[in-house]
Amino acid sequence: MMSMKTIAFLQDASSCFPVLLLISSLTLASSPYFSLALSDSETAFIARRQLLSLPEGGKLPDDYESHVKLKFTFENPRLRRAYIALQAWKSAVHSDPLKTTHSWEGPNVCDYKGVFCAHALDDRKLIVVAGIDINHADIAGYLPVELGLLTDLALFHINTNRFCGIIPKSFSELTILHELDVSNNRFVGPFPEVVISLPALKFLDLRYNNFEGELPSALFEKDLDALFLNNNRFVSIIPETFGSSPASVIVVANNKLSGCIPKSIGKMFNTLNEIVLQNNNLTGCLPVEMGMLGNVTVLDISSNSFSGVLGKTFKGLGKVEELNVANNMLTGFASDDICRLPSLKNFTFSSNYFNGEAESCQPSKRRDCVFDDVSNCIPDRPKQKSAKECHPVLSRPVECSQSMCGGGSPQPRPKPQLPKQKPLKPKPPKEEESPVTRERPPPLKLPPPVVKPPKPVSKPSKQEESPVTRERSPPPKLPPPVIKPPTPVPKQEESPITRERSPPVIKPPPPVEKPPKHEESPVTRERSPPPKLPPPVVKPPTPPVHSPPPPPVHSPPPPVHSPPPPVHSPPPLSPPSAPIVSKPPPKKEVILPPTIGFQYSSPPPPKFPGY
Repeated sequence: MMSMKTIAFLQDASSCFPVLLLISSLTLASSPYFSLALSDSETAFIARRQLLSLPEGGKLPDDYESHVKLKFTFENPRLRRAYIALQAWKSAVHSDPLKTTHSWEGPNVCDYKGVFCAHALDDRKLIVVAGIDINHADIAGYLPVELGLLTDLALFHINTNRFCGIIPKSFSELTILHELDVSNNRFVGPFPEVVISLPALKFLDLRYNNFEGELPSALFEKDLDALFLNNNRFVSIIPETFGSSPASVIVVANNKLSGCIPKSIGKMFNTLNEIVLQNNNLTGCLPVEMGMLGNVTVLDISSNSFSGVLGKTFKGLGKVEELNVANNMLTGFASDDICRLPSLKNFTFSSNYFNGEAESCQPSKRRDCVFDDVSNCIPDRPKQKSAKECHPVLSRPVECSQSMCGGGSPQPRPKPQLPKQKPLKPKPPKEEESPVTRERPPPLKLPPPVVKPPKPVSKPSKQEESPVTRERSPPPKLPPPVIKPPTPVPKQEESPITRERSPPVIKPPPPVEKPPKHEESPVTRERSPPPKLPPPVVKPPTPPVHSPPPPPVHSPPPPVHSPPPPVHSPPPLSPPSAPIVSKPPPKKEVILPPTIGFQYSSPPPPKFPGY
């Protein structure tokens, strides 16, 4: 560190000005906080080197280390593999201003700077490389595929460096890796799904990189303790599996996530302590389930496009200390229930469209809590939006109950499905008399070929059907045969009995006298001769199958035949409804509510500053 006198002397000597620049640059370069930024061309060069070094499939062969010849001897094979991996990594370094890897020489890998050894978990007699921590080393380079040989690695911390390229698939071999921190580097590509395959992973930090694309739904089903994804380029919606995560800390700020906050967030009430969704493109109403997060201490949804109101359920945030909903499009009233939360220390709801607030929400009312209500639409408060700015939003309030996001909209949706079945209920009683007709709708298609039912049963009963068909085809010609008035008297008396068996079964006797008179349908007479009618009168069970279909078509003529119509009047009303009604649909679906909550036994990790 140069003295002030030296600096003054150099400033006085103009001829020594170049010397000052040189000394300053050397001083900055030696500073542990100084970083030499990579140009885009250097980043592309390093990434290209990695791609060229990757084997087919992105993984090493199973016997890779056996083909590597070394002049050193090692205490055990695992240290030998660690040496191969670390030497390959040293070769992948493009720049190491702090000379961190200069000590990576010789077979004693446990003496390498940033490398930590311990007893193997599966064999306490073996010493293995258990951790790597080279945070803030400012190393530029890439991760070689040989790092997959470090199978005893429990933690891998390389944050605040200048590593480029991708995380190789060979990381899937790190089966006991517990912590993975690659934050603040220059990694690119889609979400590194290889991390999802790590069975023991609890801490994942991908902050401040250039990852992009969608977040896999399986990520939130993984048993993580802390998840940091902020300051990348993720563009997906938040998956519905979001609520399945047992993580205590989730930070996805400063991305390009869109859509709604899933209602499944309510299932995280037992485990979630901190959630930061700041500065994305999230929209819609806030789900009422957010009020179930009783263990949350930090809730930050600022700088999005959320609308609607802060629901009454937010009073359930009993442990929240930091609540930030600023820079959205929220409206309504900042209630006393929220501003008097027992643990609240900071409530920022500025830059919204709130048009009222409880007295307890005013900044001057509490000394133990900071409130920020500026840039809203609250009357008689300083630094508020103008009426011109407020009117377009306040004049069109958002109805969250009808919104795709929040407000419990999924609950009313299943209810409208039930009324659709209600019109079916009044009609079934009318059809109790003709349950068979539901199976007979197909015969309704046979009115033209009515001749087919008579063929199998050429009996008087069929002739009873033929008169019906006669009434179907030539309804105007039915009035002449007035002879039917005498016959209806027996039919009406017999009809009640026939309804139990088959409506027009006993009608054959009257038609026996009619066959000679019905010259209007000679074809049917030829197919069912009148002489054969008397003997088969005993076969009423078969005609009922054919008798019901005629009534539907016979509905118009009944008024002409005063006595018979009352007998057939009920059936004609039911057949039209028969094709519409179907009894399978009446089954009501019962939608069970989602299972809420996951038991989480592991202690929450400490807060991680800097997100």
